[in-house]
Amino acid sequence: MRKHWTTVALALLAAAMLVPFFYMISVSLMGETELLRWPPALLPHSPTLANYGAALDALPYGRVLMNTALLGGCVMVGQVLTSAAAGYAFARMRFAGREGAFAIVLATFTIPAILLAIPRFLLIDALGWVDSYPGLISTELVSVAGIVLMRHTFQVLPLGVEEAARLDGAGEWTLFWRVMFPLARPAVITLALLAFLDQWRSFLWPLVITRTARMEVAELALARFHTTYVSNWPYQMAAAALITLPVLVVGLLAQRYVVQGLRITGAELRS
Repeated sequence: MRKHWTTVALALLAAAMLVPFFYMISVSLMGETELLRWPPALLPHSPTLANYGAALDALPYGRVLMNTALLGGCVMVGQVLTSAAAGYAFARMRFAGREGAFAIVLATFTIPAILLAIPRFLLIDALGWVDSYPGLISTELVSVAGIVLMRHTFQVLPLGVEEAARLDGAGEWTLFWRVMFPLARPAVITLALLAFLDQWRSFLWPLVITRTARMEVAELALARFHTTYVSNWPYQMAAAALITLPVLVVGLLAQRYVVQGLRITGAELRS
């Protein structure tokens, strides 16, 4: 009986999360005047794709998609490599001050991101990287959450594999890159996906560091689109659906690995 109520509660929670998304799609298929009816329509009376064509012309979708994909892809690779290396060092290597260094890493969680915006901007400005891809990408290449995730993952991996590799003469780099890193693949894929999605919805830092329309990423372009078509909700919902589509596809393709990676980490945290 308890399991039944848990299933019902999870189904209701899932529905509550999905309803706004489906309503966004519904509104994006409506005509502009259709929303003025009372009571408000939940489904389009005469579905049309014209809103998507207008949104594609005004966004512009291709450039925004390229900028956001480049930002997300570079940050994803950077965070996977830096998080895996740091996580392995904190989990498997023995060195003076290891626990203290990890405590400092954890302490950075308490620093609001907004407090770092000005120092980061001053640094990037001094390097001459304002309104450029290096300035947009470089400050996002290290993730504290990613380091914590990979540390927990490497801690839960079996010691027998490491000991066997050492007996075969594997050095520290070979052990990390050829043995432990492949074993942590579910967590690596989880981190990669989360890093990509986080950058896809990034707004604050691109707003601070970019100056021209050619460097706009998804959230900035969507905010500008909202300002331009503030009274046309079907246009806005069509633009939001277009921005959401790539991350929806990525999420659906990688969901199995995300669940597996989170399961491994969760099991370690409960132990």
